[in-house]
Amino acid sequence: MFVIIVGGGKTGSQLAEQLLSQGYQVRLIESREIIVARLKLELPVDVVIEGDGSSPRVLEQAGIDHAQVLAAVTGEDETNLVITTLARFEFDVPRTIARVNNPKNAWLFGDEMGVDVALNQADLLTKLIVEEMSMGDMMTLMKLRKGEYSLVEEKVHSNASVIGSALRQIELPKECVFAAIIRKGRLIIPNGDTVLEPVDEIIALVHATQVNALAKLLGDSN
Repeated sequence: MFVIIVGGGKTGSQLAEQLLSQGYQVRLIESREIIVARLKLELPVDVVIEGDGSSPRVLEQAGIDHAQVLAAVTGEDETNLVITTLARFEFDVPRTIARVNNPKNAWLFGDEMGVDVALNQADLLTKLIVEEMSMGDMMTLMKLRKGEYSLVEEKVHSNASVIGSALRQIELPKECVFAAIIRKGRLIIPNGDTVLEPVDEIIALVHATQVNALAKLLGDSN
């Protein structure tokens, strides 16, 4: 996968490092000379491109015609919106991500500005706190479809009503499926005959509206 990142601050540079370590092709665009000099010491030289990421010419130099994802993570909301608009409507990049610096501007970061995913730190922290309070020990591993679905991990409580039952006997919440079970360090691909045991760790794909129902199903029945 080829990813273009615009903005070489801490967010952009760390994102580039992580993607490169996972084998992705990355180009990082940054306009500030001092930051560019630092980035060229930290990252492969061919990854870093000096220039204005809101310039079509610079984006073309970075190879935007072949990019699958563009992430605009500069410190200016206006700049990030210009970049995602160009990426989506001028260059047809399939997936765009934009950083929201000022929460008051979050309403601007939508489809009409070419933004698929808006990274609003304040909003993410709020949702995380609310989610953690409502989900107890359930851990969210991944968000899918703009948060509509989640891949979660939850342990089966030692007093859960589902213990000893085969999956085909359990009425799961709507739009929920068990993807895997981790039992004593061993991963099990479940089927209808798989019987749940205490402290099994369930990996499930679940719709956002059914998360609490799943937690109740696997939780203490007393």
